[in-house]
Amino acid sequence: MMKKNAELTVEIVDQGHQGEGIGKVEGYPLFIEFALPGEKVRAKVLKANKNYGYAKMLERVESSPHRQEPPCPYYYRCGGCHLMHSDYEAQLDFKKKRVKDSLERIGKITHVTVEDTVPMEDPFRYRNKIQMPLGRVGGEFVAGFYARRSHRIIDMEACLVQHQQGDEVLAILRRWAEEFGISTYQKDEGVDPEGLLRHLMVRKGFRSGDLMVVLVSTKKEVPHVEELLERLKPLKGFSSLILNINSEDTNVVLGKENILLYGEDHITDHIGPFTFKVSPHSFFQVNPVQTEVMYNKALEYADLKGTETVFDAYCGAGTISLFLSQKAKKVYGVEIVPEAIADAKENARENHVDNVEFLVGKSEEVIAELIQQGIRADVMVVDPPRKGCEMKLLESIRDMAPEKVVYVSCDPGTLARDLGILESFGFRTEKVTPVDNFPMSYHVETVVLMSRVDK
Repeated sequence: MMKKNAELTVEIVDQGHQGEGIGKVEGYPLFIEFALPGEKVRAKVLKANKNYGYAKMLERVESSPHRQEPPCPYYYRCGGCHLMHSDYEAQLDFKKKRVKDSLERIGKITHVTVEDTVPMEDPFRYRNKIQMPLGRVGGEFVAGFYARRSHRIIDMEACLVQHQQGDEVLAILRRWAEEFGISTYQKDEGVDPEGLLRHLMVRKGFRSGDLMVVLVSTKKEVPHVEELLERLKPLKGFSSLILNINSEDTNVVLGKENILLYGEDHITDHIGPFTFKVSPHSFFQVNPVQTEVMYNKALEYADLKGTETVFDAYCGAGTISLFLSQKAKKVYGVEIVPEAIADAKENARENHVDNVEFLVGKSEEVIAELIQQGIRADVMVVDPPRKGCEMKLLESIRDMAPEKVVYVSCDPGTLARDLGILESFGFRTEKVTPVDNFPMSYHVETVVLMSRVDK
Protein backbone atom coordinates (compact mmCIF):
# COMPACT_ATOMS: atom_id res chain seq x y z
CA MET A 1 0.00 0.00 0.00
CA MET A 2 1.45 3.36 -1.07
CA LYS A 3 1.88 5.78 1.84
CA LYS A 4 1.98 9.55 1.99
CA ASN A 5 5.48 11.07 2.39
CA ALA A 6 7.15 7.92 1.07
CA GLU A 7 10.27 8.70 -1.00
CA LEU A 8 11.13 6.43 -3.91
CA THR A 9 12.77 6.25 -7.32
CA VAL A 10 10.32 6.04 -10.22
CA GLU A 11 10.64 5.52 -13.98
CA ILE A 12 8.31 7.80 -15.97
CA VAL A 13 6.44 5.75 -18.55
CA ASP A 14 3.68 8.06 -19.78
CA GLN A 15 2.00 11.47 -19.45
CA GLY A 16 -1.36 12.45 -17.99
CA HIS A 17 -3.76 14.65 -19.92
CA GLN A 18 -2.30 17.79 -18.33
CA GLY A 19 1.23 16.81 -19.31
CA GLU A 20 2.31 15.51 -15.90
CA GLY A 21 4.59 12.48 -15.84
CA ILE A 22 3.18 9.08 -14.86
CA GLY A 23 5.40 6.59 -13.06
CA LYS A 24 4.32 3.16 -11.87
CA VAL A 25 5.44 1.43 -8.70
CA GLU A 26 4.39 -2.24 -8.81
CA GLY A 27 1.52 -1.20 -11.09
CA TYR A 28 0.45 1.73 -8.88
CA PRO A 29 0.37 5.00 -10.93
CA LEU A 30 1.98 8.12 -9.52
CA PHE A 31 1.35 11.48 -11.22
CA ILE A 32 4.46 13.65 -10.99
CA GLU A 33 4.40 17.26 -12.20
CA PHE A 34 7.24 18.36 -14.56
CA ALA A 35 8.47 14.79 -15.14
CA LEU A 36 8.82 13.54 -18.72
CA PRO A 37 8.52 10.04 -20.25
CA GLY A 38 11.85 8.23 -20.28
CA GLU A 39 13.10 9.92 -17.12
CA LYS A 40 14.00 8.35 -13.81
CA VAL A 41 13.22 10.56 -10.80
CA ARG A 42 13.29 10.53 -7.04
CA ALA A 43 9.89 11.61 -5.76
CA LYS A 44 7.98 12.15 -2.54
CA VAL A 45 4.36 10.98 -2.33
CA LEU A 46 2.03 13.87 -1.54
CA LYS A 47 -1.28 12.04 -1.75
CA ALA A 48 -2.07 8.33 -1.98
CA ASN A 49 -5.53 7.32 -3.14
CA LYS A 50 -6.62 3.71 -3.48
CA ASN A 51 -5.86 3.43 -7.20
CA TYR A 52 -3.41 6.26 -7.88
CA GLY A 53 -1.37 8.94 -6.18
CA TYR A 54 0.42 12.25 -6.61
CA ALA A 55 4.09 12.86 -5.95
CA LYS A 56 6.56 15.74 -6.05
CA MET A 57 9.80 15.37 -7.97
CA LEU A 58 12.81 15.77 -5.68
CA GLU A 59 15.57 14.99 -8.14
CA ARG A 60 16.06 13.82 -11.73
CA VAL A 61 18.24 10.72 -11.76
CA GLU A 62 18.05 10.39 -15.56
CA SER A 63 16.76 13.13 -17.88
CA SER A 64 14.79 12.90 -21.12
CA PRO A 65 16.50 14.09 -24.32
CA HIS A 66 13.37 16.21 -24.83
CA ARG A 67 13.85 18.16 -21.61
CA GLN A 68 14.74 21.83 -22.00
CA GLU A 69 15.37 24.73 -19.67
CA PRO A 70 12.18 26.82 -19.66
CA PRO A 71 12.90 30.25 -21.19
CA CYS A 72 10.41 31.85 -18.76
CA PRO A 73 11.82 32.57 -15.27
CA TYR A 74 8.32 32.29 -13.73
CA TYR A 75 7.41 28.95 -15.32
CA TYR A 76 7.71 26.60 -12.35
CA ARG A 77 5.59 28.92 -10.17
CA CYS A 78 3.08 30.34 -12.67
CA GLY A 79 -0.04 28.36 -13.60
CA GLY A 80 -0.34 29.68 -17.15
CA CYS A 81 1.87 27.18 -19.00
CA HIS A 82 2.35 23.44 -18.48
CA LEU A 83 4.86 22.05 -21.01
CA MET A 84 7.65 24.60 -21.28
CA HIS A 85 10.11 22.11 -19.75
CA SER A 86 9.63 19.96 -22.87
CA ASP A 87 10.94 20.76 -26.35
CA TYR A 88 8.35 21.76 -28.93
CA GLU A 89 8.45 18.58 -31.00
CA ALA A 90 7.69 16.52 -27.91
CA GLN A 91 4.81 18.88 -27.05
CA LEU A 92 3.29 18.27 -30.49
CA ASP A 93 3.71 14.50 -30.13
CA PHE A 94 2.08 14.61 -26.67
CA LYS A 95 -0.97 16.41 -28.05
CA LYS A 96 -1.35 13.96 -30.92
CA LYS A 97 -1.09 11.05 -28.48
CA ARG A 98 -3.57 12.71 -26.13
CA VAL A 99 -6.16 12.94 -28.93
CA LYS A 100 -5.45 9.38 -30.13
CA ASP A 101 -5.64 7.88 -26.64
CA SER A 102 -8.91 9.70 -25.91
CA LEU A 103 -10.51 8.45 -29.12
CA GLU A 104 -9.49 4.87 -28.41
CA ARG A 105 -10.15 4.80 -24.66
CA ILE A 106 -13.31 6.92 -24.41
CA GLY A 107 -14.86 6.76 -27.87
CA LYS A 108 -13.71 3.20 -28.73
CA ILE A 109 -12.62 4.60 -32.09
CA THR A 110 -9.59 2.73 -33.42
CA HIS A 111 -10.11 2.76 -37.19
CA VAL A 112 -8.97 6.34 -37.92
CA THR A 113 -5.46 7.73 -38.29
CA VAL A 114 -4.78 10.82 -36.19
CA GLU A 115 -2.67 13.24 -38.20
CA ASP A 116 0.39 14.98 -36.78
CA THR A 117 -0.38 18.07 -34.72
CA VAL A 118 -0.22 21.20 -36.87
CA PRO A 119 2.56 23.30 -35.30
CA MET A 120 3.16 27.04 -35.01
CA GLU A 121 6.14 28.44 -36.85
CA ASP A 122 6.90 30.47 -33.72
CA PRO A 123 5.26 28.99 -30.60
CA PHE A 124 5.77 32.12 -28.50
CA ARG A 125 4.05 35.51 -28.26
CA TYR A 126 0.90 34.16 -29.85
CA ARG A 127 -1.85 35.39 -27.50
CA ASN A 128 -3.78 38.48 -28.60
CA LYS A 129 -5.55 38.83 -25.25
CA ILE A 130 -4.27 38.88 -21.68
CA GLN A 131 -6.13 39.14 -18.39
CA MET A 132 -3.91 39.74 -15.38
CA PRO A 133 -5.11 40.03 -11.77
CA LEU A 134 -3.77 43.05 -9.91
CA GLY A 135 -3.11 43.26 -6.20
CA ARG A 136 -0.92 44.38 -3.33
CA VAL A 137 1.14 42.14 -1.08
CA GLY A 138 2.72 43.77 1.93
CA GLY A 139 1.86 47.12 0.39
CA GLU A 140 3.74 46.36 -2.83
CA PHE A 141 1.87 46.41 -6.16
CA VAL A 142 1.85 43.01 -7.89
CA ALA A 143 0.55 41.95 -11.29
CA GLY A 144 0.82 38.64 -13.10
CA PHE A 145 -0.88 35.27 -13.26
CA TYR A 146 -1.99 33.06 -10.43
CA ALA A 147 0.34 30.46 -8.98
CA ARG A 148 -0.57 26.85 -9.70
CA ARG A 149 -3.73 25.77 -7.88
CA SER A 150 -4.05 29.04 -5.94
CA HIS A 151 -5.18 32.66 -6.10
CA ARG A 152 -1.75 33.96 -5.13
CA ILE A 153 -0.50 36.38 -7.79
CA ILE A 154 2.95 35.68 -9.22
CA ASP A 155 4.41 39.15 -9.79
CA MET A 156 5.96 39.27 -13.26
CA GLU A 157 7.29 41.73 -15.79
CA ALA A 158 6.83 39.66 -18.97
CA CYS A 159 4.86 36.72 -20.33
CA LEU A 160 6.41 34.86 -23.26
CA VAL A 161 3.13 33.60 -24.73
CA GLN A 162 1.36 36.96 -24.88
CA HIS A 163 1.93 39.77 -27.37
CA GLN A 164 4.91 41.94 -26.43
CA GLN A 165 2.74 45.03 -26.05
CA GLY A 166 1.03 43.37 -23.11
CA ASP A 167 4.35 43.64 -21.27
CA GLU A 168 4.67 47.30 -22.25
CA VAL A 169 1.18 48.13 -20.98
CA LEU A 170 1.82 46.27 -17.72
CA ALA A 171 5.06 48.20 -17.12
CA ILE A 172 3.26 51.52 -17.62
CA LEU A 173 0.38 50.48 -15.37
CA ARG A 174 2.76 49.27 -12.66
CA ARG A 175 4.70 52.55 -12.54
CA TRP A 176 1.47 54.57 -12.54
CA ALA A 177 -0.15 52.52 -9.74
CA GLU A 178 2.99 52.70 -7.59
CA GLU A 179 3.53 56.43 -8.19
CA PHE A 180 -0.02 57.43 -7.27
CA GLY A 181 -0.69 54.71 -4.68
CA ILE A 182 -3.73 53.31 -6.48
CA SER A 183 -5.47 50.72 -4.30
CA THR A 184 -6.35 47.19 -5.43
CA TYR A 185 -9.25 44.85 -4.74
CA GLN A 186 -6.88 41.97 -3.97
CA LYS A 187 -4.69 42.61 -0.97
CA ASP A 188 -2.35 40.31 0.95
CA GLU A 189 -3.95 37.24 -0.65
CA GLY A 190 -7.44 38.35 0.46
CA VAL A 191 -9.77 41.04 -0.82
CA ASP A 192 -10.34 44.67 0.09
CA PRO A 193 -13.93 45.64 -0.87
CA GLU A 194 -12.89 49.31 -0.84
CA GLY A 195 -9.93 48.72 -3.17
CA LEU A 196 -10.12 49.82 -6.81
CA LEU A 197 -8.11 47.85 -9.35
CA ARG A 198 -9.01 44.21 -10.05
CA HIS A 199 -7.64 43.20 -13.45
CA LEU A 200 -5.81 44.44 -16.50
CA MET A 201 -7.04 43.27 -19.90
CA VAL A 202 -5.13 43.96 -23.10
CA ARG A 203 -6.45 43.04 -26.57
CA LYS A 204 -4.21 43.30 -29.63
CA GLY A 205 -5.16 43.15 -33.29
CA PHE A 206 -2.35 41.10 -34.80
CA ARG A 207 -3.01 42.24 -38.37
CA SER A 208 -4.67 45.60 -37.73
CA GLY A 209 -2.14 46.66 -35.09
CA ASP A 210 -4.93 48.06 -32.89
CA LEU A 211 -4.32 48.02 -29.13
CA MET A 212 -7.08 48.09 -26.49
CA VAL A 213 -6.46 48.52 -22.76
CA VAL A 214 -9.24 47.63 -20.31
CA LEU A 215 -8.85 48.53 -16.64
CA VAL A 216 -11.22 46.58 -14.39
CA SER A 217 -12.18 48.56 -11.28
CA THR A 218 -14.70 48.27 -8.47
CA LYS A 219 -15.71 51.93 -8.88
CA LYS A 220 -16.30 54.45 -11.67
CA GLU A 221 -13.92 57.03 -10.20
CA VAL A 222 -10.26 56.08 -10.51
CA PRO A 223 -7.87 58.84 -9.43
CA HIS A 224 -5.16 60.00 -11.83
CA VAL A 225 -6.54 57.91 -14.70
CA GLU A 226 -5.78 60.87 -17.01
CA GLU A 227 -2.07 60.45 -16.25
CA LEU A 228 -2.34 56.75 -17.15
CA LEU A 229 -3.96 57.67 -20.46
CA GLU A 230 -1.19 60.12 -21.34
CA ARG A 231 1.43 57.44 -20.69
CA LEU A 232 -0.40 54.91 -22.87
CA LYS A 233 -0.90 57.23 -25.84
CA PRO A 234 2.67 56.88 -27.24
CA LEU A 235 2.25 53.09 -27.58
CA LYS A 236 2.13 51.94 -31.20
CA GLY A 237 -1.44 51.24 -32.29
CA PHE A 238 -3.01 52.38 -29.00
CA SER A 239 -6.62 53.16 -29.89
CA SER A 240 -8.82 52.38 -26.88
CA LEU A 241 -8.88 52.81 -23.10
CA ILE A 242 -11.93 51.40 -21.35
CA LEU A 243 -12.85 51.33 -17.67
CA ASN A 244 -14.85 48.21 -16.83
CA ILE A 245 -16.83 48.26 -13.59
CA ASN A 246 -16.95 45.06 -11.54
CA SER A 247 -17.97 45.47 -7.90
CA GLU A 248 -19.35 41.95 -7.46
CA ASP A 249 -17.93 39.30 -5.14
CA THR A 250 -17.05 36.99 -8.02
CA ASN A 251 -14.21 35.31 -9.89
CA VAL A 252 -15.61 36.60 -13.19
CA VAL A 253 -13.11 39.11 -14.60
CA LEU A 254 -15.34 41.62 -16.38
CA GLY A 255 -18.39 43.41 -15.05
CA LYS A 256 -21.30 44.37 -17.29
CA GLU A 257 -20.61 48.11 -17.55
CA ASN A 258 -17.94 49.65 -19.78
CA ILE A 259 -16.97 53.33 -19.68
CA LEU A 260 -15.07 54.55 -22.74
CA LEU A 261 -12.24 56.83 -21.62
CA TYR A 262 -10.43 57.19 -24.93
CA GLY A 263 -10.73 56.20 -28.57
CA GLU A 264 -13.11 53.53 -29.88
CA ASP A 265 -15.20 51.04 -27.92
CA HIS A 266 -13.72 48.25 -30.02
CA ILE A 267 -10.69 47.29 -32.06
CA THR A 268 -10.66 45.39 -35.34
CA ASP A 269 -8.73 42.34 -36.43
CA HIS A 270 -8.76 39.84 -39.25
CA ILE A 271 -9.01 36.09 -39.67
CA GLY A 272 -8.47 35.11 -43.28
CA PRO A 273 -10.34 37.56 -45.54
CA PHE A 274 -12.75 38.64 -42.81
CA THR A 275 -12.68 41.65 -40.49
CA PHE A 276 -14.05 41.44 -36.96
CA LYS A 277 -14.91 44.07 -34.36
CA VAL A 278 -13.56 43.06 -30.96
CA SER A 279 -14.94 44.68 -27.80
CA PRO A 280 -13.99 43.91 -24.17
CA HIS A 281 -16.71 41.23 -23.90
CA SER A 282 -16.30 39.76 -27.41
CA PHE A 283 -15.42 36.12 -27.81
CA PHE A 284 -12.50 36.05 -30.23
CA GLN A 285 -9.94 33.28 -30.57
CA VAL A 286 -6.76 34.19 -28.66
CA ASN A 287 -4.40 32.73 -31.29
CA PRO A 288 -5.43 34.28 -34.62
CA VAL A 289 -2.63 32.61 -36.59
CA GLN A 290 -3.63 29.05 -35.68
CA THR A 291 -7.34 29.90 -35.72
CA GLU A 292 -7.02 30.61 -39.43
CA VAL A 293 -5.24 27.26 -39.87
CA MET A 294 -8.01 25.51 -37.92
CA TYR A 295 -10.86 27.16 -39.81
CA ASN A 296 -9.25 26.42 -43.16
CA LYS A 297 -8.98 22.77 -42.11
CA ALA A 298 -12.70 22.79 -41.21
CA LEU A 299 -13.47 24.30 -44.62
CA GLU A 300 -11.31 21.66 -46.31
CA TYR A 301 -13.10 18.85 -44.46
CA ALA A 302 -16.54 20.30 -45.33
CA ASP A 303 -15.49 20.14 -49.03
CA LEU A 304 -18.28 22.49 -50.09
CA LYS A 305 -19.25 22.81 -53.75
CA GLY A 306 -21.53 25.86 -53.50
CA THR A 307 -24.86 24.03 -53.37
CA GLU A 308 -24.90 22.99 -49.71
CA THR A 309 -26.86 24.15 -46.70
CA VAL A 310 -24.63 24.25 -43.61
CA PHE A 311 -25.59 24.46 -39.93
CA ASP A 312 -23.06 25.91 -37.50
CA ALA A 313 -24.02 24.98 -33.93
CA TYR A 314 -22.37 26.96 -31.11
CA CYS A 315 -21.53 29.64 -33.69
CA GLY A 316 -20.44 32.28 -31.16
CA ALA A 317 -19.66 35.54 -32.94
CA GLY A 318 -19.95 33.81 -36.30
CA THR A 319 -16.30 33.35 -37.18
CA ILE A 320 -16.60 29.79 -38.52
CA SER A 321 -19.95 30.60 -40.15
CA LEU A 322 -18.32 33.35 -42.19
CA PHE A 323 -15.50 31.05 -43.26
CA LEU A 324 -18.05 28.44 -44.40
CA SER A 325 -20.06 31.09 -46.26
CA GLN A 326 -17.24 31.41 -48.80
CA LYS A 327 -18.20 28.10 -50.40
CA ALA A 328 -21.70 27.25 -49.12
CA LYS A 329 -25.05 28.17 -50.59
CA LYS A 330 -26.51 28.98 -47.17
CA VAL A 331 -25.20 28.89 -43.60
CA TYR A 332 -27.35 28.92 -40.46
CA GLY A 333 -25.45 29.90 -37.30
CA VAL A 334 -27.03 29.03 -33.95
CA GLU A 335 -25.95 30.30 -30.52
CA ILE A 336 -27.70 30.55 -27.15
CA VAL A 337 -25.98 33.82 -26.12
CA PRO A 338 -27.90 36.82 -27.54
CA GLU A 339 -24.90 39.15 -27.33
CA ALA A 340 -22.82 36.74 -29.41
CA ILE A 341 -25.55 36.57 -32.07
CA ALA A 342 -25.67 40.38 -32.15
CA ASP A 343 -21.89 40.39 -32.76
CA ALA A 344 -22.29 37.68 -35.43
CA LYS A 345 -24.91 39.70 -37.32
CA GLU A 346 -22.72 42.78 -37.13
CA ASN A 347 -19.72 40.81 -38.38
CA ALA A 348 -21.75 39.53 -41.34
CA ARG A 349 -22.86 43.07 -42.21
CA GLU A 350 -19.34 44.46 -41.91
CA ASN A 351 -18.02 41.78 -44.25
CA HIS A 352 -20.94 42.09 -46.72
CA VAL A 353 -21.90 38.42 -46.29
CA ASP A 354 -25.56 37.81 -47.19
CA ASN A 355 -25.81 34.01 -47.30
CA VAL A 356 -25.59 33.54 -43.50
CA GLU A 357 -28.52 33.65 -41.08
CA PHE A 358 -27.91 33.79 -37.33
CA LEU A 359 -30.49 32.44 -34.87
CA VAL A 360 -30.66 32.74 -31.07
CA GLY A 361 -31.52 29.67 -29.05
CA LYS A 362 -30.47 26.19 -28.00
CA SER A 363 -29.02 24.44 -31.03
CA GLU A 364 -31.10 21.29 -30.60
CA GLU A 365 -34.33 23.30 -30.34
CA VAL A 366 -33.54 25.58 -33.30
CA ILE A 367 -32.53 22.59 -35.41
CA ALA A 368 -35.77 20.80 -34.55
CA GLU A 369 -37.71 23.88 -35.69
CA LEU A 370 -35.75 24.05 -38.95
CA ILE A 371 -36.44 20.36 -39.63
CA GLN A 372 -40.16 21.06 -39.16
CA GLN A 373 -39.84 23.86 -41.71
CA GLY A 374 -38.33 21.40 -44.17
CA ILE A 375 -34.81 22.83 -43.87
CA ARG A 376 -32.06 20.25 -43.59
CA ALA A 377 -28.30 20.51 -43.47
CA ASP A 378 -25.95 18.85 -45.92
CA VAL A 379 -23.08 19.63 -43.54
CA MET A 380 -23.29 20.14 -39.77
CA VAL A 381 -20.47 22.00 -38.02
CA VAL A 382 -20.15 21.98 -34.22
CA ASP A 383 -17.64 23.92 -32.13
CA PRO A 384 -18.88 23.37 -28.57
CA PRO A 385 -17.41 24.58 -25.27
CA ARG A 386 -15.11 22.33 -23.26
CA LYS A 387 -18.02 20.26 -21.90
CA GLY A 388 -18.85 19.09 -25.44
CA CYS A 389 -22.23 18.76 -27.14
CA GLU A 390 -25.51 18.38 -25.33
CA MET A 391 -27.04 14.93 -25.88
CA LYS A 392 -30.14 16.53 -27.37
CA LEU A 393 -28.00 18.22 -30.01
CA LEU A 394 -26.36 14.91 -30.94
CA GLU A 395 -29.85 13.41 -31.26
CA SER A 396 -30.87 16.34 -33.48
CA ILE A 397 -27.86 15.66 -35.70
CA ARG A 398 -29.01 12.04 -35.90
CA ASP A 399 -32.51 13.15 -36.87
CA MET A 400 -31.28 15.66 -39.46
CA ALA A 401 -28.88 13.07 -40.94
CA PRO A 402 -26.43 15.42 -42.72
CA GLU A 403 -23.96 13.91 -45.18
CA LYS A 404 -21.04 15.26 -43.12
CA VAL A 405 -20.31 16.45 -39.61
CA VAL A 406 -17.28 18.68 -38.99
CA TYR A 407 -16.48 18.76 -35.27
CA VAL A 408 -14.09 21.42 -33.91
CA SER A 409 -13.09 20.57 -30.36
CA CYS A 410 -11.08 22.14 -27.54
CA ASP A 411 -11.19 19.03 -25.32
CA PRO A 412 -10.13 15.55 -26.50
CA GLY A 413 -12.14 13.78 -23.78
CA THR A 414 -15.54 15.24 -24.60
CA LEU A 415 -14.71 15.04 -28.31
CA ALA A 416 -14.11 11.29 -28.03
CA ARG A 417 -17.32 10.81 -26.05
CA ASP A 418 -19.39 12.69 -28.64
CA LEU A 419 -17.78 10.96 -31.62
CA GLY A 420 -18.55 7.60 -30.04
CA ILE A 421 -22.21 8.58 -29.70
CA LEU A 422 -22.37 9.87 -33.27
CA GLU A 423 -20.81 6.64 -34.53
CA SER A 424 -23.61 4.74 -32.78
CA PHE A 425 -26.03 7.00 -34.67
CA GLY A 426 -24.69 5.94 -38.07
CA PHE A 427 -21.74 8.26 -38.68
CA ARG A 428 -18.11 7.25 -39.21
CA THR A 429 -15.02 9.19 -38.16
CA GLU A 430 -12.95 9.75 -41.31
CA LYS A 431 -10.24 12.32 -40.53
CA VAL A 432 -8.73 13.79 -37.35
CA THR A 433 -6.23 16.67 -37.21
CA PRO A 434 -4.98 18.22 -33.94
CA VAL A 435 -3.99 21.90 -34.20
CA ASP A 436 -1.65 23.54 -31.71
CA ASN A 437 -3.52 26.72 -30.78
CA PHE A 438 -1.94 26.86 -27.31
CA PRO A 439 1.80 26.09 -27.40
CA MET A 440 3.47 25.52 -24.02
CA SER A 441 0.15 24.35 -22.52
CA TYR A 442 -1.56 20.95 -22.55
CA HIS A 443 -4.57 22.34 -24.44
CA VAL A 444 -5.16 21.21 -28.02
CA GLU A 445 -7.79 21.97 -30.66
CA THR A 446 -8.91 19.16 -32.96
CA VAL A 447 -10.76 19.22 -36.29
CA VAL A 448 -12.67 16.05 -37.21
CA LEU A 449 -14.58 14.94 -40.30
CA MET A 450 -17.40 12.43 -39.95
CA SER A 451 -19.48 10.97 -42.80
CA ARG A 452 -22.94 9.45 -42.62
CA VAL A 453 -22.82 5.76 -43.49
CA ASP A 454 -26.24 4.64 -42.24
CA LYS A 455 -28.36 6.04 -45.08
